[in-house]
Amino acid sequence: MRKPPGLFRRLLSAVLLFWALGFVWFAIFLPQPAGDVRTDGVVALTGGGGRIPRAIAVLDKGLAKKLLVAGVDTEVRPREFAAEYDVPARLLACCVTLGYESVDTRSNAQEAARWIAAQNIGSVRLVTTDWHMRRAAFDLALAGPKGLIIVEDAVRSRPSLKILFIEYNKLLARVVVWAAGW
Repeated sequence: MRKPPGLFRRLLSAVLLFWALGFVWFAIFLPQPAGDVRTDGVVALTGGGGRIPRAIAVLDKGLAKKLLVAGVDTEVRPREFAAEYDVPARLLACCVTLGYESVDTRSNAQEAARWIAAQNIGSVRLVTTDWHMRRAAFDLALAGPKGLIIVEDAVRSRPSLKILFIEYNKLLARVVVWAAGW
C-alpha cells in the first residue's frame, strides 16, 4: 500500500499552521495582572522589571503573608535588597525569603515548590512578566505540591517580537520535554 502523494507536505503544512496560529494566540493574549486576589504566599521571579515591586506591594496590601523572591543573585545581601526595593526591616524579617538556589525558570519552580511545601502554602500568587508567565506557571504547576492553587499575576510589558518568538518556542520545547518524560 502506497502513501497518498503529498502526504508529508500536508502534514508539515498542518504542523506549521498549528505553530503559527499558536504563536499568534501567544502574542496577542498575554496573561494579565491578577488584581486583589488573596493567597497564602507570593513568589516573584527575578529577571524582569516590576516583578519584585509588584510582589512587595502584594505584601503591603495584605494580599499574601509571605514572599519568596526566587533566583536572587548570590552577591545580593538582605540589607542591599531592602535598600534597593524600600522594604522595611520588619517586613523583610518576618515575611520575605530571598531564594539563592535557582538560575532559570525550571529551577525557579523547583525552589518555589520547596519553599511552598516548607511554608505549608495552599495558594500562591506567581509574579513574573506577562510574556514569561505561561512557562513559569507550567513549571510551577509541575513542581508544586498536588492541589496547589496558582494565581497568575502578570506584570505588563511591551515585549519585542523577538522576545515573544523566543519565549513561545521555549514554552513549546518545555511542553515537549515534559510530554516525553525527560
